Amino acid sequence: MQQWPLNGVGMAGGGGRPCCPQQALLGMVAIMAAVVEARQGAPGGARAAPEEEQLSVGFFQKNLIYGNDRRAENVYVKMFSNSPTLVCMDLSLSQDEVIDPKYSWTGPDGRNLEGQGFANLTDSGELVLLGFQESMSGAYTCALSHRIIETSAQKEVDVTITYRFMVYAYREANHVYQVSVRFTSKGCELAANARFVEELKKILEDLISDLTSRVERLSYRCHSLEVPHRGSPSELFVTFQVNPFAPGWEDLCSSLPQDCEDTTNQRAQQARERIGEFFRKQTYALKHQFQTVPTIHYVEGSFSVTPIDSCRPGFGRNNITHRSCASCCVVCSPGTYSPDSAGSCRLCVRHRTARYGAKSCP
Repeated sequence: MQQWPLNGVGMAGGGGRPCCPQQALLGMVAIMAAVVEARQGAPGGARAAPEEEQLSVGFFQKNLIYGNDRRAENVYVKMFSNSPTLVCMDLSLSQDEVIDPKYSWTGPDGRNLEGQGFANLTDSGELVLLGFQESMSGAYTCALSHRIIETSAQKEVDVTITYRFMVYAYREANHVYQVSVRFTSKGCELAANARFVEELKKILEDLISDLTSRVERLSYRCHSLEVPHRGSPSELFVTFQVNPFAPGWEDLCSSLPQDCEDTTNQRAQQARERIGEFFRKQTYALKHQFQTVPTIHYVEGSFSVTPIDSCRPGFGRNNITHRSCASCCVVCSPGTYSPDSAGSCRLCVRHRTARYGAKSCP
């Protein structure tokens, strides 16, 4: 069966007959089928999961984070892991004798944490949050009551100190790939250029749809080039992103027992590899299967890919608010949201959402 290269208008095939867009698309589909056949049974390589770590602005020693009675301590906990130990005491007080201490922890909803299944409390006022999720983010407050004995005045004074910890869920960054590719064109003013790029997007999306990945932010520009021995050809400079968050990704992740960051990144990598193979097939077909090169065709060697770290919807980066975890994808705070993988949380203009991890405004 003859394979056709990716082409839009002009001449195609060995006979030099005019090629209509439908015939061109059939050629594109033929090559896509070859790519799909070639990648059958070849899953992407697994990536080792990074070590789980928790970060804190405050004092952090042996996985202990002490309180501060002057300000809230920011604590960042990786999704589905346990938090560091939050100590209901500041560092200086922990070095002194504390008489008759009593501890009372409350969560973001204002309820006492005693008896809560996700909270591991000790008699010494330490708290570990188990299996942390985005909905558990927020302010955790501890009240330490103890007694001070003034021996000179033979007087006992009851003192209460409040410590506040702002605890945020975070994720490792996911991978989005920025792709650049070029095609020759008969001229920059042709309406066929836009039609060609639209059909290109459809075929690429079909190629990776089973990976719950999608092609987004596709754009192109046409430029006239001055090339020695080739005159002044026109070329389409096409750019797009390969994103692993196509509709259905949430259902896929919910079926996994833990977080699916590794699986998401593997899907993005597989999508990138399929698209790269697709364009390599174009080069082969142009060299070996055509006597007359189509007017719009792939420029050999122009395919390039750049990985871009991105955040899952509901999470974002902010090197000002979360400067101690600037590379982390931190859960969006109430009043903000992140609908896509743009990488930052946006402010809700009208109705402010009251929960963490919002993907849209109410």
